[in-house]
Amino acid sequence: MIYSTEVQHMCRVAQGPNHGPAPIPQEGRWVQAKEIKDISGLTHGVGWCAPQQGACKLTLNVKEGIIQEALIEVIGCSGMTQSAAMAAEILTGKTILEALNTDLVCDAINTAMRELFLQISYGRTQTAFSEGGLPIGAGLEDLGKGLRSQIGTMYGTVAKGVRYLEIAEGYVTRMALDDQDEVIGYEFVNLGKMMESVQKGVDPGEAIKRCTGTTGRFADAARTINPRHE
Repeated sequence: MIYSTEVQHMCRVAQGPNHGPAPIPQEGRWVQAKEIKDISGLTHGVGWCAPQQGACKLTLNVKEGIIQEALIEVIGCSGMTQSAAMAAEILTGKTILEALNTDLVCDAINTAMRELFLQISYGRTQTAFSEGGLPIGAGLEDLGKGLRSQIGTMYGTVAKGVRYLEIAEGYVTRMALDDQDEVIGYEFVNLGKMMESVQKGVDPGEAIKRCTGTTGRFADAARTINPRHE
């Protein structure tokens, strides 16, 4: 340790009480986090790139300072999908400090990691008051049947109105309009369930039929339109 001349000539004053850091809530316990291994928790967060062209939702499950599970969901940029593939491999097995200082290629994913680091290190995780936290694999629960991200894609113009393209239930195939041309429902295909059926040997055409549903007053439509081509 190198001290400046000014510090070398100072007399020593004894340090008073030092009670350590304030405890933070972690998986049903109050922990005085002093080392990386003292950190645990599952949490989600969103990051964005500098030009804000794309965004990443990152989910981490940390046990004793080590990232045991990572879910990376990205939207808005084709390149970030490849970055997400690399990040999913890179993040697991690292401490949260290592992950914070690892180049995850995409700025949106890097920013999400920064935001999650703040949540985790301050005890603001979703499992702060859940005894024992959540098991490895809990990150997939948000994806539901077929393990697909919850996606909403809508488009609208003054000239031609709204188009529903993808919604929570799935890929929108038809929009239902009443006699005033107002939306009263839609038809969708749950792509996750459909692909699971195909992989189990169901004919693709039959799989689409089984995984097609409607919402709203679809049956009462005066007409239906394909939102992508009409």
